[in-house]
Amino acid sequence: MLAVNDGDSAIVNLFHQGTRLTYKKGEFVIRPGESPSGIFFIVSGLVKAYYITKYGEENLLIMRKEGEILGLTWGLTGSTRNIIYATLAPTELFRINLEQFNEFLDKNPRAAFPLMDMLVDMYRLHSERILNLEYRSVRERIISFLFTTSQRFGQNVQQGVLIDVPLRHQDIASSISATRETTSRELAVLERQGLIIRNKQSIITLCDVNKLRSYLE
Repeated sequence: MLAVNDGDSAIVNLFHQGTRLTYKKGEFVIRPGESPSGIFFIVSGLVKAYYITKYGEENLLIMRKEGEILGLTWGLTGSTRNIIYATLAPTELFRINLEQFNEFLDKNPRAAFPLMDMLVDMYRLHSERILNLEYRSVRERIISFLFTTSQRFGQNVQQGVLIDVPLRHQDIASSISATRETTSRELAVLERQGLIIRNKQSIITLCDVNKLRSYLE
């Protein structure tokens, strides 16, 4: 998703007029079954959005990073879903209420354009997730997921491209419609082949991007 940048300083200033909140890793921003208490701007940290399936499993939707907004769809459309937000790292947020947000848009109609860009980019990410499911094998879907995630969180390092966000096996599995067991097995195969590295913090590095991409061609 597009992050709010210096060119959207009016939006940043709006959120800085709100309430500053800090969270430790693993805390809820929006709890299961809880309605949004406002719209949030991520100053630092990492937040994942997910829901609980009817089988009681977490289904990862998206991970949000610094400069991104939580609850934007609700703020613009009034539509709510039973989505849970929890921190993946120590996180600082600013929160404004819906009235503040609507008043800001009434007075600053041009601010709607970067906000709409964020919504469009969010739906593009969800569309890529759906397109990813067209790959037949779990291995292909995993690699496609890793490439998509690296576009947002990737950093070039000596070993390759480090995806600087924790990726649990269950999170990957739910994103590609596979079982956790199959996902773990396929990740282990990629690691044995030297194509990826996983550390104890569930951080994955893509070691041979060209070879990984060949699986998708």
